[in-house]
Parts: sequence; structure tokens; C-alpha cells
Amino acid sequence: MQFSSMMFRWRRWVLFLIFLLGFSAPLDRMGGAHPGTTWLFLAGVLARYRVLSIAYASIAVMAVAILFALLAALLRTWGAAYLGMGVVLDRALHGEQVVADGPFRYIRNPLYLGLWLHTFALAILMPPGGALFTIVAITLLIVVLVHAEEQSLAATSGEAYFYYMRRVPRFFPSLFPRVPSGEQYARWGQAFLGEIYMWGVVVGYAVFTRRYNVTLLEQCVLISLGVSIVLRGILRPASPQPR
Repeated sequence: MQFSSMMFRWRRWVLFLIFLLGFSAPLDRMGGAHPGTTWLFLAGVLARYRVLSIAYASIAVMAVAILFALLAALLRTWGAAYLGMGVVLDRALHGEQVVADGPFRYIRNPLYLGLWLHTFALAILMPPGGALFTIVAITLLIVVLVHAEEQSLAATSGEAYFYYMRRVPRFFPSLFPRVPSGEQYARWGQAFLGEIYMWGVVVGYAVFTRRYNVTLLEQCVLISLGVSIVLRGILRPASPQPR
């Protein structure tokens, strides 16, 4: 539990380190030449097996990446609107209340599912080895963070959380709500600003994909991250209040 809590406290730095290693991919670059991107690698595989021409394969791979980035942004914004950006951004674990509104009626961890989908969207810009490392590392990190949160909620919320756990799936969302609506209301403006990085990536991918310029797409990711850091620095969200 102590290790899980420490990982939760420093989760943003751990995420930064994982993505930095994924993009730099030191093992992929040991030969000296640039190893290419996962985008090109996957498109090449589709073309090699004559599933699609290389041009259409490139478009198909990026279309899937844009879809994943969009789903990630929607999930995280929807979840943050009900959870509250104060909780999302806090370094400490919060187990004082079980949130059962919005996406939390369908899945227990919509924010982590969003992060996981976003990882796949970013991975296409990485070298293949870096992409594989990042996806595995983020998956393991999410498992650790979810374990920490579940332990905290079980300890503080007791039977209410055990009932919620039995009803709502952990990672794979239900098609229908599994619990009645709770008492939180959505703060959409705050959530959108808090997740502006996710939306910046979606817009950057959608606008600049046709240029087939990986450097330009990476710059869009970095600019979105910079804007997000500034906004989160000036944004002082409060925890959600009862209706």
C-alpha cells in the first residue's frame, strides 16, 4: 500500500518519464540511425500483407489514432466533470466519497481508461520499441494506481464502495448504467480546461495528419502539454459539491 500511495503521489512525474523514454527509445537508436515511427511501421505491415496500399494504410493507422485520442478526451472530460478537477489534480488519494455519476455509472476507472487509449494514440509517433515499452509501462502503472485507489476507497467508504465494486466493472465499460445516479453535478467548463491537453492532441492530429509530418505532430503534442500546464497552474478547481 505504501508503494502504491507513493506511485500515486508522483504519478505525473512517472508518466512524464515513461513517455520521455518512449519517444527517445534509446534501445531503438543504438544503431545510430533513426528507427522510424510506429505509424510507418504499422502502415508498412498492412501494405506488406496487401491489406491496403501504403498511402491508405498510413491514413488508416492515423484514423485509428485520432479515434483513440478523441475517445480518451471524451472519457477524461466526462469523468473529470463529475469527479472534480480538485480531485483529479490532487497528489493525495481521495477515499472520502464514492462518485457514481456520469461515466462512473458504467466503469469504475474512466480516467485511467482514457489515459490508456491516449497512450495508443501517442505511441504511433514513437519508434516501435519505444511504443511497446510505453504501452506496457503505462498499463502496469494504471494497475498500480487503481489498486491504490481501491484500497483507499475500501478503507474509508466501506460497504458503499464494496457494493459499487460488485456492480460496476473496473476497466471494460458496461453498455448500460449499473448503479443509480448519485449527487454530483457536472462542471463541464472546468473539466474541459483541465483536460485541454487531450483536446489539443485531438485537434493537432485531425488538422495536421495530412501533412505526414511527425515532427509537426510532436510539436502539437508539446504545445498542448505546455498550454495544459499553464492552465492547470492558474486553475484552482474545487471538489464537486452536492446538488
